[in-house]
Amino acid sequence: MIEVDGLTRAFGQVDAVGGVSFEVGAGEVFGFLGPNGAGKTTTISMLCTLLRPTAGRARVNGFDVRRERSDVRRSIGLVFQQTTLDEQLTAEQNMRFHAYAYGVPRDVRERRTRELLGLVGLWDRRASRVRTFSGGMKRRLEIARGLLHHPRVLFLDEPTLGLDPQTRRRVWEYLGELRARERLTIFLTTHYLDEAEHADRIAIIDHGRIAALDTPARLKSAVGGDLVTIATSDGPGAADEIRERYGFAPAVADDTVSFQVPAGEAFLPDFVRSFSQPMESVAVRRPTLDDVFLHLTGREIRDPGAALERGDD
Repeated sequence: MIEVDGLTRAFGQVDAVGGVSFEVGAGEVFGFLGPNGAGKTTTISMLCTLLRPTAGRARVNGFDVRRERSDVRRSIGLVFQQTTLDEQLTAEQNMRFHAYAYGVPRDVRERRTRELLGLVGLWDRRASRVRTFSGGMKRRLEIARGLLHHPRVLFLDEPTLGLDPQTRRRVWEYLGELRARERLTIFLTTHYLDEAEHADRIAIIDHGRIAALDTPARLKSAVGGDLVTIATSDGPGAADEIRERYGFAPAVADDTVSFQVPAGEAFLPDFVRSFSQPMESVAVRRPTLDDVFLHLTGREIRDPGAALERGDD
């Protein structure tokens, strides 16, 4: 559904996106995960024909993003980071205006409006002005509006930015229903780690380049095992024992020692019984996408230094 080959966008001497290549299959949820400034919004803007690529090629639903821009735009729905709703109009009027813009026939418009507003839980509020809506309601209305003209691909640029965790979860429940019902391909950008877990595959992007691309499970398994963390009064001594007895390479921060093992839950009972150093606490957890990003880039995804000064994303 999406084919990208060497896609590049430069701003002056800086490559905001530096030659990315990937494919997205029909019906797939594909995620672009990275910090602010990584190039996520620039990529999605090129795929939606809002920015012209400096170099490279891309096709969406079989149409070239340079030469067949109108066909691309008819094939996609787009939900921006910032709301584009007319807050003085009602929910139903916003849907109707979108239908006019896309030339949706009246009978289709009325049926789709009722269907989609009902699916996102807004049919009862169809006559309410959007200015009275909460942030989560506006986001759901934007998603419904973006699907009115039967797009093949739905682009979501930070779809739950600024929403509370409960509302974010509800939005993803609606998206799951919409994906199944509309047979949608979904392309999303996010810096929320839990949100990226909804994707079938994730491309981790940093400084405009793709650092890794795979399923969430495979990306996490590539980190190297479960993470065991112990708190002890003698961090260096505990690290030496772990290194000598088990052959692991622990990291020491003050009196906290961390190391990776292939199967943490199976390893832990015997370790606690036989370890000679006194331990104040011990914990084990599976790798997260934040661990993956740290492993690939050397910093956490929420590192404030990740954002480039030009303010991309």
